[in-house]
Amino acid sequence: VPAFLARHPAVKLDIVLTDQVIDLLGQRTDVAIRHGELKDSRLVARKLGESRMSIAASPAYLRRHGHPTNVTELETHNRLGFGFARAVEGWPLREGGQDIELAPVGNVKTSDGDALRQLALDGLGIVRLAHFLIGDDLAAGRLVALLDALNPGDTEPVHAVFLGQGGPMPSRVRAFLDFLVDGVRLD
Repeated sequence: VPAFLARHPAVKLDIVLTDQVIDLLGQRTDVAIRHGELKDSRLVARKLGESRMSIAASPAYLRRHGHPTNVTELETHNRLGFGFARAVEGWPLREGGQDIELAPVGNVKTSDGDALRQLALDGLGIVRLAHFLIGDDLAAGRLVALLDALNPGDTEPVHAVFLGQGGPMPSRVRAFLDFLVDGVRLD
């Protein structure tokens, strides 16, 4: 945001942070950033990149509850998840050449990826999140990646979506989209 505003000081931003899918027209929103597969809609999308997904937990959680080494063991753990409909509801895993989808069944669901990250850092349970959220935590050892050998290598795409109004795009929207496409770096 600071770099964008330095380049475009006349633009005023009104930032709303939510992982819920909002109605851009109804909520008078120019651009939304969405991760995961997009559903068919009237929106126009520009792909910003993809982010790897990992299952992770804090060292403190693993000390208290053990380190799962297979899907059966993972099923006994507190798996934290999102409290809203997602394109992929479960956690995809591949064990013994078989694709498995494990539901995130735990004692907390939330509508926010940053909140899930924080709950994992606090040792509450295991999460499956994109590297753009937890990559620094994994690198610093604040979170530990689990079952990497069973990870099917899936990624979640990240898009900027906006209304295709049929007329000329407002210059503030064009500037922001171009900035995102040029500047966003995902893992």
